[in-house]
Amino acid sequence: MTAATHSTLFPQVPDSADAVLEGLDPEQREVATALRGPVCVLAGAGTGKTRAITHRIAYGVRAGILHPSSVLAVTFTNRAAGEMRGRLRQLGASGVQARTFHSAALRQLQYFWPKAIGGSLPRLVDRKIQLVADAAAACRLRLDRGELRDATAEIEWAKVTQTVPADYAPAAAKAGRESPRDPAEIAQLYAAYEDLKRTRSVIDFEDVLLLTVAVLQDRHDVAEQVRAQYQHFVVDEYQDVSPLQQRLLELWLGDRDDLCVVGDASQTIYSFTGATPDHLLDFRVRHPGATVVKLVRDYRSTPQVVHLANGLLAQARGRAADHRLELVSQRPAGPEPVYTEYADEPAEAEGAARRIRELLDSGVPAAEIAVLFRTNSQSETYEQALADAGVPYQLRGAERFFDRPEVRKAGSALRAAARFGGNDSLLDDAVDLPSQVRAVLSGEGWTTEPPAGSGAVRERWESLAALVGLAHDFAAARAGATLSDLVVELDERAGAQHAPTVQGVTLASLHSAKGLEWDVVFLVGVAEGMMPITYAKTDEQIEEERRLLYVGVTRARQRLHLSWALARSPGGRPNGRPSRFLKGLRPGSGAAGGRVAAGGAGGVEHGSRGGGGGGAAAPAPRRARRTPARCRVCGRTLTDAGEMKLMRCEGCPSDMDEGVYERLREWRAVQAERSGQPAFCVFTDKTLMAIAESVPEDERELARIPGVGMRKLNRYGSDVLAICAGQEGVGLDEGD
Repeated sequence: MTAATHSTLFPQVPDSADAVLEGLDPEQREVATALRGPVCVLAGAGTGKTRAITHRIAYGVRAGILHPSSVLAVTFTNRAAGEMRGRLRQLGASGVQARTFHSAALRQLQYFWPKAIGGSLPRLVDRKIQLVADAAAACRLRLDRGELRDATAEIEWAKVTQTVPADYAPAAAKAGRESPRDPAEIAQLYAAYEDLKRTRSVIDFEDVLLLTVAVLQDRHDVAEQVRAQYQHFVVDEYQDVSPLQQRLLELWLGDRDDLCVVGDASQTIYSFTGATPDHLLDFRVRHPGATVVKLVRDYRSTPQVVHLANGLLAQARGRAADHRLELVSQRPAGPEPVYTEYADEPAEAEGAARRIRELLDSGVPAAEIAVLFRTNSQSETYEQALADAGVPYQLRGAERFFDRPEVRKAGSALRAAARFGGNDSLLDDAVDLPSQVRAVLSGEGWTTEPPAGSGAVRERWESLAALVGLAHDFAAARAGATLSDLVVELDERAGAQHAPTVQGVTLASLHSAKGLEWDVVFLVGVAEGMMPITYAKTDEQIEEERRLLYVGVTRARQRLHLSWALARSPGGRPNGRPSRFLKGLRPGSGAAGGRVAAGGAGGVEHGSRGGGGGGAAAPAPRRARRTPARCRVCGRTLTDAGEMKLMRCEGCPSDMDEGVYERLREWRAVQAERSGQPAFCVFTDKTLMAIAESVPEDERELARIPGVGMRKLNRYGSDVLAICAGQEGVGLDEGD
């Protein structure tokens, strides 16, 4: 590593508030200095959003505008919260609470429970699947392991969308959920699960949010105490907020608006858990005075990678696509993405392993390479291929680094050596900090050469090797650092979950790769049936699969490999084909069809209140802002999705053609029966009402109606237009 690299690992704390702003681009600086009122940061992949919001908090603290204990920053994973705490510490803003929604809520619930409810908080269960299994047994439902996992996910979805057991079936149908069992059975299981928790006096993670919301709603004194503590809120990954998390955020805020949200609708990949980008996309509607900053300068990826990422989204459809950001790479040119077709999946894994071996031999660090796949079931094939090629690897999503037994034991050994090292013969020949650490950890199983093969022994060695590497980096960045200094650094990193890099190629699912980046990324299994996944049926589900591939592409800094197989196994039928998402993007696949990004350029839009805490950069030229949807009858601003579809308030008079509406409903029932899906999957009631109110005369007019996408226009457009034109018996005959 170079000295420059060392300095980025252990940077000097800025000596002033103004120094915190150094190195930020104009849009990032705008984020950092807009410290009052609502602020919405639309941040594309690789544009430095975490840098912008941590410098925003640090600038506010260092300038004396924000008190550290009055700031609550929330995000969605412990890793992201740990990274945020680590960066804030390096910027001299210790004391700021950076937590996940669940962690922040649990902390408040534990504190206020005795006062608000009485007694002690019920025990929190880490894994609810055993409780679900017990509830299934009580209901006499036999579920295999896969069904248990899926049923557990359904219960989690119901809770974060604030759906009670009695309402599960209609809510699931409305949301287009594919229940693992009959919806009535899932509702019964959900009710039994809730009863079982009460009987055993336990709560789950969703209860933490639900109970915190209930306490804040019912006890105004508690709500006021929380609001007195926290006056300023920052929410990262705002596109992933669920309705329940949004409700909790509103209760934390009260009638205030010192809120900064950060997100990217094009990275919405968790809708199956109840997450929705609507809160991000509607932020300006709820906060008309908000400052909106768009970050589009991509510092992560080469122009070649960015070009592919932009091309993927240019073909997207739907509301999130309408708000996509056109990234602009800030890096030098790199190699073009590599596309490879293999005869079968084992050959694909062996091909990836062979290329990775070549990269390692050429000097690319293993930690800078990742293999990303759609489902965890694909992992085993790549684990075997990498092991056969002698390539070290680590599985993403395993135990947190500082929670690993070998890391905790190593920390104790280093702490003891720092305290009593003068009497330890192991350290007699150790002349500097790295050699002292190597000497201590050699007693814990570290060796200069890694053990052969894979498995637990190799994983333990990788953990210890990461600590050895951290000691080298620390000594290079802190001249004269002692073993005691390193122990303090490790303790602070453990508290922030700021883990060192483990040397090994990363194997991860696309979902778990969110928020990470590597120099080289292998996107494998980019084939129809896997990307998009087979069970993605609706337009919305297909578009989420496209966004998932976009997330995978934007993990790569320099080199990107995409591959697919023609058959599952050697000798199998070669009926596989590359993903439809690559059409027009990979060489020889035809012309790409795309649209200009609606919100593409970066810049700043100031609300009526403006923003800024002093020293703000001059705002970039404004782009035309999206006009809020208004009722065509009374003129009121519309925020409800159903009302926006009708372009009028629910209570305003309708000019709907009742005859057209009834014929559309009759036609829809026949189409739903033929396709074996719920009627709302053809068109929702609101869409039918919107059609009957506007009575379109051609495809262009029909396409303007929300809820009529291109797929439905192609499939049903001629029938719908014929019904609107008054033709009888359209689509109602027995044949197709």
